[in-house]
Amino acid sequence: MNKKISRFGSRFLGESGTKLLMDDLAQVAGSNNFINLGGGNPARIPKMESVFRSAMCEVLADRQFEEIIGSYDSPQGNESFLEIVCEFLSRNLGWDLTTENIAITTGSQSSFFMLFNLFGGMCVDGVERVIQLPLTPEYIGYGDLLISPDCLVSDRAKIREVGSNLFKYEIDFDLFHVRSNAGAVCFSRPTNPTGNVLSDAEVNQLVSLTGQEGTPLIIDNAYGAPFPNIVLDEIKIPRANHVIHCFSLSKIGLAGLRTGIVVAQPETIKAIKSINAATCLSINGVGAALIARLMVSNEIIRLCNEVVRPFYAEKSILAIEIFRKHLSGIDYRVHVSEGAFFLWLWFPGLPISDQTLYKRLKDRGVLIIPGSFFFHETNCSWEHPKECIRVSFAQSDEALEAGIKIVSEEVKRCCIKST
Repeated sequence: MNKKISRFGSRFLGESGTKLLMDDLAQVAGSNNFINLGGGNPARIPKMESVFRSAMCEVLADRQFEEIIGSYDSPQGNESFLEIVCEFLSRNLGWDLTTENIAITTGSQSSFFMLFNLFGGMCVDGVERVIQLPLTPEYIGYGDLLISPDCLVSDRAKIREVGSNLFKYEIDFDLFHVRSNAGAVCFSRPTNPTGNVLSDAEVNQLVSLTGQEGTPLIIDNAYGAPFPNIVLDEIKIPRANHVIHCFSLSKIGLAGLRTGIVVAQPETIKAIKSINAATCLSINGVGAALIARLMVSNEIIRLCNEVVRPFYAEKSILAIEIFRKHLSGIDYRVHVSEGAFFLWLWFPGLPISDQTLYKRLKDRGVLIIPGSFFFHETNCSWEHPKECIRVSFAQSDEALEAGIKIVSEEVKRCCIKST
């Protein structure tokens, strides 16, 4: 490694879970040699693609397209779209907002890079503050965002067995407390990678605890309500002055357009606007243009409830059934599937590491994500992460059947050899 490169820059030259995931996505693009059960790319849902194609035709027809591609927008986001988002959230969630509470970003990853580094790291008062995750496993991408890499900390989840071959992670409130040097607390709902949905009671407790400490609480709604609403049960979305909500257009089918939405206090929004101005000048307005009319009419709510959510609910049931068929006879657990489009599998006592299993499966043409990348504990000594993998079910039924069969064969092979 070039020793003249900055410490910050050197972090991006090594291995990371996010880099692995995106490299795998690039490798399988246009290839028939892999079954991709690993990546976080949403499914191609024909009904949604048709809706967005029609929206693009409307944009082209009224010459809005030329304005979008030919002019810079505000670094806070297109002003008319900010008003549309404000009215949409106020109408559907009952929130009292103005456009000063909303900023548009180049996707959720960008949103969290800005927020994590606003609240985490060495602060102007001389205190080094951390971003605290109330439980892990959590989103793989959080681990690569902080300029000060040691400033992401996490608490270990409590495991509860909930039925035959099923389990669920929960916040261990007997141990959890908002750390004195926490710049912010953050969680995703539903959680990527497990499909876990923190209960309303858990969320309300986090809102209360962070509020008492005056610590921002960041909620990642990339898979949650009100869009794409890949949540199997109804949930309430909390609103408080110290709560920051992040939304995304990716999982409704616009992943390639990289559009994120942040809802926060005006001071935070001003900071995001300034960072956008410095790093990218302006925000790509194509995603906003394609969804604007759907927000105004509330059609996006109907599409998410009647098209997107049922699509993934059926896929979840199918994937679990396939695993049950092929994993019969060995010890395994599946995290209760409550949202998103992943299954999280735990193989207690797995005789090889998750990384070794990943490599063996890749050699057989199947991609998964090793579980240990989702645990953000420093010097983690827990064996549990090495016994877990994440599998995406946002694939065709045929790909799921073929890929899960190979995953099950490989797990069985190493488990039987060890007995």
